[in-house]
Amino acid sequence: MTSTADKAKRLQELHAAPELLLVVNVWDAITAKVVAETAGTQALATPSHGIAASRGYPDGEKIPRDEMIAEVALIVRNAGDLPVTADLEAGYGDPGGTVARAIEAGAVGCNLEDQMKPLADSVKAVEAAVAAAQSAGVDFVLNARTDAFIKIADQEEALNEAITRGRAYLDAGASNFFAPGKLDETQVGRLVEALGERKVNLIGIPGSIPLATAQKLGVSRVSYGPWSQNVALTALAKLAEDVYAGGGLPADTRKLN
Repeated sequence: MTSTADKAKRLQELHAAPELLLVVNVWDAITAKVVAETAGTQALATPSHGIAASRGYPDGEKIPRDEMIAEVALIVRNAGDLPVTADLEAGYGDPGGTVARAIEAGAVGCNLEDQMKPLADSVKAVEAAVAAAQSAGVDFVLNARTDAFIKIADQEEALNEAITRGRAYLDAGASNFFAPGKLDETQVGRLVEALGERKVNLIGIPGSIPLATAQKLGVSRVSYGPWSQNVALTALAKLAEDVYAGGGLPADTRKLN
């Protein structure tokens, strides 16, 4: 098996490479196995919302940290030699300790969100996470997230705030910067120009810019958060609807478990 240190090194390389890193998020053992065994998969990511939902919790750090870390560990075990990055929300009140726990579980990267807390507090959280990774001796991929585009209505104000926070988080030791939201090509281009190529990560949502455009602009990674789970749940809901209407399984259904 590949060591945690080697997986971390590989994940850093994937983020720095000129090719756009595509990560389809998984939320439990079987989804980790299916995606890990799919040709083209280079890394796995967990969605905090997806894991919480699968365990009966709402999003927003309502799931106990122990349960989140336990699921991350299970996903790591089913990922084989692939590196896994975990969504750790805002760190559950202890970003350094949470990153240390995630590394113990085998994760080699994480998302850490700022929840639009005061910038100084958010920078301290990034610094605590970076220090925990350094103490563990792992070249951890810390993807510092801002909710600026989600929580600020004025898009120009949101962009300026995102750039300010992105610079601060990268200066504090974050590997990459994550700005979820429905960003257009101009917004993404300005983020990359301000923060550097292969430093900005995006989420794929309905209406997102094309992957080829993200690649051209110098984006590092596109992941899918809870949307991969929504794709699966949509298929499940459609199956139920079809069965109740007198139909059955789709003809192209594959046996994957």
